[in-house]
Amino acid sequence: MKTGPVSLIAAAAALAVTAGVATLTVPGEDDGGGAAPAAERIAVERSTLLCPQPGDTEVGETTYTSFVPPGEDDEGSAELLPAATESDTADEDPEEEDQKDDGKKDEGDGQDDAPDPVAPLKRPGTPAAATTEEAGAPALVGTAEGGFAPGWSVQQTTLVTAGDGRGLAGARCTAPDSEFWFAGASTIDERRDYVQLTNPDDEAAVVDLELFDKDGQVESEAGNGIQVPARASVSVLLSTLTEEPSINVAVHVAARSGRVGAAVHAADEQLGGDWLQPVSEPAPGAVLPGIPGDATSVRLVVYVPGEDDADLAVKLAGPNGSITPAGFESVHAKSGMTTAIDMQKLTQGEVGSLILEPEDGSTAPVVAALRVTRGKNTEQEMAFIPSAAPVEERTTASGNWPKAASLSLAAPDKAVEVKVTASAGSEGGEPAEETYTVKPRTTLTVEPPKTSGTEGTFALTVERVSGGRLYAARTLETKEDGIPMFTIQTLPDDKGMVEVPDAEQDLGVLTD
Repeated sequence: MKTGPVSLIAAAAALAVTAGVATLTVPGEDDGGGAAPAAERIAVERSTLLCPQPGDTEVGETTYTSFVPPGEDDEGSAELLPAATESDTADEDPEEEDQKDDGKKDEGDGQDDAPDPVAPLKRPGTPAAATTEEAGAPALVGTAEGGFAPGWSVQQTTLVTAGDGRGLAGARCTAPDSEFWFAGASTIDERRDYVQLTNPDDEAAVVDLELFDKDGQVESEAGNGIQVPARASVSVLLSTLTEEPSINVAVHVAARSGRVGAAVHAADEQLGGDWLQPVSEPAPGAVLPGIPGDATSVRLVVYVPGEDDADLAVKLAGPNGSITPAGFESVHAKSGMTTAIDMQKLTQGEVGSLILEPEDGSTAPVVAALRVTRGKNTEQEMAFIPSAAPVEERTTASGNWPKAASLSLAAPDKAVEVKVTASAGSEGGEPAEETYTVKPRTTLTVEPPKTSGTEGTFALTVERVSGGRLYAARTLETKEDGIPMFTIQTLPDDKGMVEVPDAEQDLGVLTD
């Protein structure tokens, strides 16, 4: 599974030559047998991000924040456009639509019906924000080009004040792909979980949905061959894919043709709602950063997609070091099944990151996520932390607001030096930056650097300066009617730079 909006098409075009074809070459005897030159690193020139449909509620407000870190090139564009919904495409006649489109082109008035972009960026380094209270607001398809493409980040945050799923629901808009994994979904009566699929392309996509629980794969034909029309989104209620309810479910999204964006929205009658975002690519082990110190319950859900069982040692990296949680020293997860463990009183008042390390030579890849709750009794709220990908160079969390955001920076092995930059606000202000050292096997909680005159929402850019592996998560929180509402997004590397192999012109390929 790809984890970033990297486009090699632009890179290939940049290397193309008018008179011939660029081919990869490795020095040999003719050139002295020296080492091949290092691949050139260039900025991506186009990025695509997809934001899921926020949900159909009359008491919700959704804010979108778009941001790209400042760079050498400030020429370009980044905008989000609404995708069609199922109701828009249900009665659509393709032949009539083609004729309509042709007519618009002939008349030259196609722009009259073009939708207005959502939160279009005006310049790198300054966020753009937009808010809607529209019930059933559409999913968004976003494209950034030129100097606006490297590191482009969009956050979608919805505040729902009442009803099932009330709470703060945050989604980091993600790049399209052909495969996604989720852990921690549910099909029980108290939950209403649906997967949101968005197709950014001009051809329909065909998607299969597979569910797995503690007994293995859930037998169902209903998830096969789901059609996602071009430039449209569809929602699938997970409980309609099975006759028997399951409480801890892993979801596999696989595109037979085309590509999609995918996210799972979970709404609980008692615990509120939030988005399950895709886990990092299945691997032997996992890091889940940013568990709140005041978490009242933490549930780990692990699924093993391979043929072998997984044996995992459990560590909790807190502010002062790494410990083995008493009673949760290890996890044995069976192949093809989900394993769930309720870890009560895990954090003991301190923010931490859960680290799952393969033991006894285990090489089985795993899919893992946490369901975290805060509050008590009827005043509870839940959020999810999927296994994260490391920050290799840089990542950005958009959509922060003053006194509501914090970062969790985890160093599972060696110390890491990290620079954090708070941008100007979407309505004014000046940026600020701070540099921190995350000690080995710890989690450091970072409040945003203090800026001057910040108004509106702002972005936090995290750069790994030196040291070992770095994992990051951002928490947003607010309080409504005594309920500690919150949402957590893990922060993968933004993949703003791509390596291009050394190439030279070889006209001989034209005569072979």
